[in-house]
Amino acid sequence: MAQFDRTVDARFRATAFEWLSSQCAIHGDVLPRLVLTEGFEFAGHRIRLLGPQGIFKPMAMEMPLSIATVPSGPYGDALGSDNLLQYQYRGTDPDHRDNVGLRFAMQHRLPLAYFHRILPGKYLAVWPVYVVGDAAERLTFSVELAAAESNLLGPTDWGDVEPGIRRRYATVEVQRRLHQGEFRDRVLRAYRHQCALCRLRHEELLDAAHIIPDSEPGGTPTVSNGLALCRLHHAAFDRFFVGIREDYIIQVRPDVLRERDGPTLRHSIQGLHNRRIILPRRRIDRPALDLLAARYERFQEAALTS
Repeated sequence: MAQFDRTVDARFRATAFEWLSSQCAIHGDVLPRLVLTEGFEFAGHRIRLLGPQGIFKPMAMEMPLSIATVPSGPYGDALGSDNLLQYQYRGTDPDHRDNVGLRFAMQHRLPLAYFHRILPGKYLAVWPVYVVGDAAERLTFSVELAAAESNLLGPTDWGDVEPGIRRRYATVEVQRRLHQGEFRDRVLRAYRHQCALCRLRHEELLDAAHIIPDSEPGGTPTVSNGLALCRLHHAAFDRFFVGIREDYIIQVRPDVLRERDGPTLRHSIQGLHNRRIILPRRRIDRPALDLLAARYERFQEAALTS
């Protein structure tokens, strides 16, 4: 511990967080396990972000770089009523080297990355997080998620906002992203990782669109309330450029259909008119007809006012 070089450690962490930002720009908040376990090269070392255990220290570093939660695993990590993540020790020995490492990270306020497994091979990434408490009698660390410039909250000017409010906001945001990440993955798998309207297969450009928005009654994060759409068609669907009837036939809004523009409008929007969407193979995953009907009614209302 006496030889710990904080300057070198800070360089590793800053580079790791920059790399995470670049990967989230490609994959979104939810990163594949293979990406995290492969990591990146820095200063002649391979820096991996995720290991076989929850607390992970790359070989090139002296202290842990990340912690991970697997909901179905042996540890009961959970967001507590104090809006802190209650993160369980590695095993039952407080002096296990991983627990000692996290305790050191707490004492020296070293930033960590946090990965929460949403589905096998898929992790929500949040950083930086800080260990702020150690309850040896409960074999649990307390982890603060609300860092002012984390990827979770963005560059936020909190001013004099009290820490409790910040923690509550971060807790809500983590829970929202967990639900969104799981919803997206299940929808994309149901649609075989392609846009339901145009068949585009580049996953980085695909979204899971809600038929009924999740902010409204009935807008549940279920596959039957979802559509796999590319970014263009997600925007077109949200803004009622296109609608989908109960027989799964696409309709383009009349004024958009009459519009004269370049090839993008002609082929990517107008060319969808009267075509049938691609459907999941399992009937249970297909768009719920009552939800489609409710959404199509809004599309018709938008058409009357356009």
